[in-house]
Amino acid sequence: MVRRYPCLLLLLQAGILAALLFAVPAVRAQQPPASAASSEAPGLQPLPLSPPFPFGQPEKPKALETTKEKQTGTSDERLFWVIPDFLLIENPNPLPPLSVGGKFKVVARESFDYVQLPLYALLAGIGQAENSEPSYGQGAAGYGKRYVVAFADRTIQSFMTGAVLPSILRQDPRYYQLGQGGFWRRTAYGASRIFICRGDSGKIQFDYSEVFGSALSSAISTYSYHPRGERTMRTSLSVWGTQIGFDSLAGIFNEFWPDIHRHFSKK
Repeated sequence: MVRRYPCLLLLLQAGILAALLFAVPAVRAQQPPASAASSEAPGLQPLPLSPPFPFGQPEKPKALETTKEKQTGTSDERLFWVIPDFLLIENPNPLPPLSVGGKFKVVARESFDYVQLPLYALLAGIGQAENSEPSYGQGAAGYGKRYVVAFADRTIQSFMTGAVLPSILRQDPRYYQLGQGGFWRRTAYGASRIFICRGDSGKIQFDYSEVFGSALSSAISTYSYHPRGERTMRTSLSVWGTQIGFDSLAGIFNEFWPDIHRHFSKK
């Protein structure tokens, strides 16, 4: 989807960079100074963070999960207080596995959220201005086609990576925030979640759902309803690579967004 609107990817990258600049002081502000920790327990030294798995799980659990996480295993989180991100979990401890129905339900909540409609309108407008896929034409007809395509691209990918393959492969589509450690460690953790996930059993696994789900959605998109001139393997691989890159950036954003949210909520 983003491949067809190249300036959108630049805007998203700039937004993520700006948010991370805000996140650095927010994350540092939450960490108590070393002098305070030593004064409270003079004979104790903090344990080093040495996870058994690359960018692995934190050794010390955070606060208990929210009421929403307890009840449904999902959240009501919204990036920028607007964009639905209901698979973002702040508690790093594994939650009970989502049922097949639960996985489809949360993806449907995100895909058909009221915020998505104006977002697809924005994507269609960008495509119209750039004249992406010229065979769609201009005017109301061209805009309508681009709107439907933007909606279909994103919805198919969301269901493939968040519901269909996770149900078949018994993988957990949720993002569990690391929530502690240095800035670069958390950045690497967020980016690595594109390839690493938890299974329904709670064990760490390769994220087949994300990698192959993105590949399937890009193939469906390319070879079904997009212009015939773009129905090539090269186009499909380009869309797949763009989706993987975009979702890697989204993982970094997911890692720091709860800190940014709390930082501004306190102010």
